[in-house]
Amino acid sequence: MVSEFSTQRPRWAPGADQGDERVEYATIEVPRDYGDPGGERITLALSRRRATDPARRRGVLLAVNGGPGGDWGGGRDLPGRYVGTPLHEVYDLIGFDPRGIGASTQLLAEVSVPAVPADSRPPDETFAAIAEDMRRREEACARAGGALRPHISTRNTARDMDVIRAVLGEERISFVGYAYGAYVGAVYGSLFPGGLDRLVLDSCVGPDWTWREQFLQQGDAVQRNVDLWAGWTGERNGTFGLGGSAERVLGTVEGVVAALEALPEDAVRLRSLFDGAVGDWAGDRARWADLGQLVGGLRDAAGAGDAGRCRELLARQETWRAADSEGDLRVGVLEAITLEHAWPADLEVYYQDMREFRKRFPYGNGVLKASPWVGAFRSFEAPEEPTVLGRDGYPVGLIVQADGDPMDHYDGGVAMAERLGHHLLTVEDSGEHEVYVLSGNPHVDAVVHRYLVDGVLPPARSSVPGRASRPDVAADAAA
Repeated sequence: MVSEFSTQRPRWAPGADQGDERVEYATIEVPRDYGDPGGERITLALSRRRATDPARRRGVLLAVNGGPGGDWGGGRDLPGRYVGTPLHEVYDLIGFDPRGIGASTQLLAEVSVPAVPADSRPPDETFAAIAEDMRRREEACARAGGALRPHISTRNTARDMDVIRAVLGEERISFVGYAYGAYVGAVYGSLFPGGLDRLVLDSCVGPDWTWREQFLQQGDAVQRNVDLWAGWTGERNGTFGLGGSAERVLGTVEGVVAALEALPEDAVRLRSLFDGAVGDWAGDRARWADLGQLVGGLRDAAGAGDAGRCRELLARQETWRAADSEGDLRVGVLEAITLEHAWPADLEVYYQDMREFRKRFPYGNGVLKASPWVGAFRSFEAPEEPTVLGRDGYPVGLIVQADGDPMDHYDGGVAMAERLGHHLLTVEDSGEHEVYVLSGNPHVDAVVHRYLVDGVLPPARSSVPGRASRPDVAADAAA
């Protein structure tokens, strides 16, 4: 961390257009390239909500959400989710838009609309066109990203956090990171162990996974939820009529897939929406009965050739982020961050994985996880290697991981806890992602509040229930 930047003193002011006078906003400057601190500078946008009980104040708490790039998260707004919790009583809540996004200096990319329509089970003959879409996407990122793009990285975000710590006049910070933000927290602790106090990593990636491996792990994570749902539904064949075992239920699902594919219109799109719904809904235990009814309804509608009814049943299911195909420019942080790791240049590697995922993990858009990404066509080499994660010099923290998290595989949280020696709180029978406070799970919130406010860690390996229970549908009576 560069002393010239650490001596800044932010000018806090209420945001007149933000609708909450209790929130203060400021900006600071950081190097675009920490290897050249005298070079170009970029801006970070901060927010602050002061502790409501100054007599008990124990410092500041930063939070970073997922993405990468804060997918819809609003970094400066994230601490607002903690208002009304015990955290706000004892911490100044600090939010910031990480470099590249929001009100900080933005990394932009040109919008590149894919030529290949979304397809959850693309045939081999479309693979080359899918790769070409990604090549064009990378070129669009490079054209708009310019010289800033190689410096949008996790290590630099961690360095930015240490500048924030210094300009706030704090010896140490406490931190909550969600998903990608959990990785940011692990990197910060590895680079600046003396700057950390209490640490919560919620929904972790594996400490040694490349970005490509992280994407691939999502296929198995989604399938685990689907298999659990199929087993539960098979035990309730009298209610749902989809088959009396997990295998038969999944056979019915595949029968619906075949019936959708046989429709004379909109077949690929409807099948893709259905595959997405099976993966997405299986992760939410509260929607298991709804998924059973959806499968039954589509079986009847598609079997009757009623494409209109199929469209009605799948009307609320989405395929991909619409913002990626709207306007001329969009935020390009996700692509830049994922170029921290090397990606295979041989497209056959991706094609083989796509064939495998098409068979094993078709639900929840699993093939998308195996498809070529911009990394296959990367336009720059990362200026430095990713951080080797470790804990040497800061206290034991807490990892929160749902056992059915469809985005960040449970095994990643287990491995992160083992690597860093942190305690692991497992959210059982749950497909929750970004759990603490954000998902409204009172069991998790109580444990984490107690740690962050009072310093009381749960046992090294402990568990709590998920937020959503399985539906109250009785299993079939034993024969």
